[in-house]
Amino acid sequence: MRLEQRRWTRQSGWEPQGLATAVPASVHWVLVFGDTALLRTQTGLADIRRAYPNAQIVGCSTAGEIYGTQISDESLVVTAVHFDHTRIMTQKVSVQQASQSAQAGEQLAKALSAKDLIHVLIISDGQRVNGSELVRGMTRHLPEGVAVTGGLSGDGARFQQTLVFLNDAPQEGNIVAVGFYGDRLKVGYGSLGGWDSFGPERLVTRSSGNVLYELDGKPALELYKQYLGDHACGLPATGLLFPLSIRSEDGKREIVRTILAVDEKFQSMTFAGDVPEGTYARLMKANFDRLVDGAQGAAKTSHEAMGSVSPDLAILISCVGRRLVLKQRTEDEIEAVRSVLGERTVLTGFYSYGEICPAAPNASCELHNQTMTVTTFSEVN
Repeated sequence: MRLEQRRWTRQSGWEPQGLATAVPASVHWVLVFGDTALLRTQTGLADIRRAYPNAQIVGCSTAGEIYGTQISDESLVVTAVHFDHTRIMTQKVSVQQASQSAQAGEQLAKALSAKDLIHVLIISDGQRVNGSELVRGMTRHLPEGVAVTGGLSGDGARFQQTLVFLNDAPQEGNIVAVGFYGDRLKVGYGSLGGWDSFGPERLVTRSSGNVLYELDGKPALELYKQYLGDHACGLPATGLLFPLSIRSEDGKREIVRTILAVDEKFQSMTFAGDVPEGTYARLMKANFDRLVDGAQGAAKTSHEAMGSVSPDLAILISCVGRRLVLKQRTEDEIEAVRSVLGERTVLTGFYSYGEICPAAPNASCELHNQTMTVTTFSEVN
């Protein structure tokens, strides 16, 4: 595997200077993570297409772009990959509403399924898609043992428009999946949070998919605002600072959910993934050290899955809520990943509206919020 990485900003243009100098012309795959406004105007995308004419170019809007151990806004981060022994296949579907998410996942899984499929990376619209249903649809139709990792695109803390693309113009509602094939690619993955719970648990008494209406029989938004106090006037963005922990009735499963939207009329909250009736919800708040430790733990899990060999490429997808909490310390979590994976690993990624990864090795894939998810790749000679 051979890689090169570039970043574009209005101030500096492309850095390092130019594109496509270090890897062969037969680049197979290009990842582009960028600012929503830049992607909407397709700034810089023509340069990328000219530089890598034969590559599958996959990208999305973000809430911050990861370039090595730096985090930037209003930029494009481009990572070009040439595989020596691995084949890839890409597929795209588009949805108009969340109810189509499971069907979209099924369609992608069926299109990618083959005997030598070893992993799937998925980049999805961050607002029109129910991430839980998307993952559920995919995993039902993928070969046994094939994991899915990835995330939901972002739009800063604006929650207005998220964009995803495959070789063409970035659009809302797109979901792109990349399948990896062959026996020479090693893939590792890990996902951890680091938030602390507070306040009483409350029963989810009315919900529909990813829309929460009632907790303990009371309007969910009204109750949530009582906890937020002065922060309530900034919803939905301030909700990123106080996600919900969702626990199943038997206590065997716990996931974190982040708010995407609120509805004052119905006193409801829309989340990136399902909030099932009969589960228990509890508010969470940030613990700075534990957030950084969570990023490091995700990297360790991914690293160990590869036999603790330093990977060639690591894709980091971290929740926008973590960035809003960590602020100037946000790069600490990237540095924590670097400390585990080593200096030779190329780091790229973005801040997201949801992260997709199995909760543990060999576990089923799930949508997470407020986690750092690390997916590592390395080819074996």
